[in-house]
Amino acid sequence: MKYCSNCASILTIKIPADDSRERHVCEACGSIHYQNPRNVVGSIPVYGKQVLLCRRAIEPRHGFWTLPAGFMELGESTSHGAARETLEEAGAAVEIGPLYSLLNVPHAEQVHLFYLATMANPEFSAGEESLEVALFHEHEIPWEELAFPTVKQTLEWFFADRAAGNLDAGKEFHVRSRDVLPSERI
Repeated sequence: MKYCSNCASILTIKIPADDSRERHVCEACGSIHYQNPRNVVGSIPVYGKQVLLCRRAIEPRHGFWTLPAGFMELGESTSHGAARETLEEAGAAVEIGPLYSLLNVPHAEQVHLFYLATMANPEFSAGEESLEVALFHEHEIPWEELAFPTVKQTLEWFFADRAAGNLDAGKEFHVRSRDVLPSERI
């Protein structure tokens, strides 16, 4: 049972006037309580030819490796959130570049956005949500220990694009995007 955050009345599910989807509606005060996807923002921190990954200290997927990322906060842009998450989880200050990948995860009610990012130096440290943080060359990536399909897909695209020269300075590239299916598991 859900309650209205305005008047504490019980919410009902119905299609409001001028809408086409069922929503949580408060019959007492008329408020519509929208539920929308959450944005997960992160970066692909690069130092030289290496990528920085974090081993998760939290669930879900405790102990698995991931790119530094987390939920976007109110009042920040997606790129600012990606830089903040990289600093919080990996202790790394990065220069955020362009948006690289956008992955829709409808079954988890999320959208994952990863930005290209450059580390000026190899200084990093594990934050509260990371057990450890390390730089990896492509052949060193712990592919079987990656936490999420969105991270695996982003890294696969990144290394393929880098090898093909698609990420060279001055070269235009298109944001990589696709939907992640509920059946996809690592």
